[in-house]
Amino acid sequence: MNEIRRVAVVGAGQMGAGIAEVFARAGLDTVVCERDPAALRAARARIDRSLHRAAERGRLDERQRTDAWAHLLFADDLEALADRQLVVEAVVEDESVKTGVLGSLDKILADERAVLATNTSAIPVTRLGIATGRPTHVLGLHFFNPAPVMPLVEVVSSLHTDLEVTERIAAFAAGTLGKHVIRSRDRAGFVVNALLVPYLLAAIRMAEGGHASAEDIDAGMVHGCAHPMGPLQLADLIGLDTVQAIAQSLYDEYKEPLYAPPPLLARMVEAGLLGRKSGRGFHPHPAA
Repeated sequence: MNEIRRVAVVGAGQMGAGIAEVFARAGLDTVVCERDPAALRAARARIDRSLHRAAERGRLDERQRTDAWAHLLFADDLEALADRQLVVEAVVEDESVKTGVLGSLDKILADERAVLATNTSAIPVTRLGIATGRPTHVLGLHFFNPAPVMPLVEVVSSLHTDLEVTERIAAFAAGTLGKHVIRSRDRAGFVVNALLVPYLLAAIRMAEGGHASAEDIDAGMVHGCAHPMGPLQLADLIGLDTVQAIAQSLYDEYKEPLYAPPPLLARMVEAGLLGRKSGRGFHPHPAA
């Protein structure tokens, strides 16, 4: 296949918009696809704000900002992605939703060598890949939030993924996107979340048990361990619904108690207290 130049992101939430911005800033012909018109409008606004912030902070000059914007197209129909060489699925962390999107994309992509990548945080890639007719061309490409700022990308091969596909996408992520690439076997949580989520859950259990306030738990890790952000602040940033989904995937795979979502986390998700995205989680998050 020729060098990857035509890409797309399906799902225009916080992660999807961030990944699309990464692609556009790399000079790639990028389509953002989202069926919900309101979500698509929100993605346009989010990317625009992010590009302006990057310019204001000196990470982009004005020409680079306008050039990145010129590489973006927005669509509300998957059929618009037929000519793409790489499509990243970044929809909600729900296996049935993801398999539905990947199965649809498989039928739409014209090039049989086009790659389908999932940005899942924890769902095994093998299970997602076999929902398509091209499991050899499905792999995990896991970005971190905020994608334009965070340098890491996890590349995750399933039991079916061709080695050539893995090598090509890893080289693309490192060379074209300028990301630091690490590779993981196809196990729930991959590398980062398998390490990170038990730490977040431990902090939630500490708050649940009344050991300390959310503020003091976070301050302990920031000022005592030199972490840039406390665990409950980080959980709020990730989204408590996403933390719960990752924890459940980890628990389903390993059956280890440290991965089990605490009752407090489940109650907060039920109550719609999802962190920064909802305006309140373990901490208040006034609208910007």
